[in-house]
Amino acid sequence: MGFPENVLAKGEKVERDLHPHWLTVVVPTIFGLLLAAACVFIVIQTPDDDTGNLIQWIAVAVLVLVAIPAVVVPYFRWRTTHYVITSHRVMVRRGILTKQGKDITLSKITDVSFQQTLLDRMIRAGSLHIESAGDSPDENLTNIPNSNVVQQLINRLIDEDDLRRRHGRGYVSEAPEPSAGERDLGGADTTAAPQGERAPRPELAEERRRAPRDLSGPGD
Repeated sequence: MGFPENVLAKGEKVERDLHPHWLTVVVPTIFGLLLAAACVFIVIQTPDDDTGNLIQWIAVAVLVLVAIPAVVVPYFRWRTTHYVITSHRVMVRRGILTKQGKDITLSKITDVSFQQTLLDRMIRAGSLHIESAGDSPDENLTNIPNSNVVQQLINRLIDEDDLRRRHGRGYVSEAPEPSAGERDLGGADTTAAPQGERAPRPELAEERRRAPRDLSGPGD
């Protein structure tokens, strides 16, 4: 049940495709194993007669009725929950039979924060809270593997998306590169003097030394 990449826009790249942490299905899995063990134990202990066969069928029916909501449904809910982070947006897909989805473009995300309990830190998981601009409600992503790393990834993608949008609108943040003539003059001021006027030439040191000194004293 991989994420269908045909929903991506042109040039959009999937950075991370996540399911909730696998420990979320550990308890249902253990419970399912206990149910199966109990059913096998009942089958072994009951006699092979009409009464025993009836008890065995009842045990199997109870196993199926309990295992479907307690084991099968949580597993499929885990497999069909996708937290997809792309270069353009954050997508959430949930649901086994009835699908639910939400897309949050990176340009509308105003804040991303994570929260980890002590148990979350031990299993390297956590929750993400995504605040978005506009009327759409905030999104809480629970049981995210490496939630602090995912938060940093989303923040980096937001900065890259903002920079890409600025360049797309023609904004230039850097100073223009000097022309070839300016580079040849070592960065000297090449501003031309007004027409009809000649810019004064700086006096050379040798000319200053050759200039006649005024040796006459005061009052001569």
